[in-house]
Amino acid sequence: MDEQPLDKIKRIEEQFVEKIADNMQTYGVTATVGRVLGIIYMNRKPMTLDDLSEETGMSKTRMSQVVREMVDFNIAEKVFEKGVRKDLYSVEQDYYQTFISLFTSNWRKAIQKNKIFEKKMAAELQALLETEALDKDLEQKIHILLKETKEWHDYYQWLAELVEFFDSGEIFNHVPKR
Repeated sequence: MDEQPLDKIKRIEEQFVEKIADNMQTYGVTATVGRVLGIIYMNRKPMTLDDLSEETGMSKTRMSQVVREMVDFNIAEKVFEKGVRKDLYSVEQDYYQTFISLFTSNWRKAIQKNKIFEKKMAAELQALLETEALDKDLEQKIHILLKETKEWHDYYQWLAELVEFFDSGEIFNHVPKR
């Protein structure tokens, strides 16, 4: 029996959802988040947690966790629709913006963690230099590590500037959207 047009469309939409889920893993996002993003995206309108739970077969609690993660990644947002009492969630319909949101949110977290690490290491090393009687070899090792923390700092400062380059949309002046 031949597949009906509506069934074919549904199957193709499901393939899109799975491909979006697969692609999200490339960005360091779980397939579950990618699948939910794809479902909302292909729905073309906001969905409730109940809608998403039904569509995915996941519990409402799990769906809430996934949507919260999506909001944290800045790839979903809660939206208001007159007459609807439940929370509705929408996703960005622009692939480019979704990429930028994922790219920048992941790197922003890494930058913050590494800035804290760099400050802590530099402070510990500086304290060693100032409070301990060190032989020349140990002092040299500390200076090498201090130089490393400075390079570490410079690298993460560069990443912060790169994130801003993407966030500002300046990237599209150099690599235009198609």
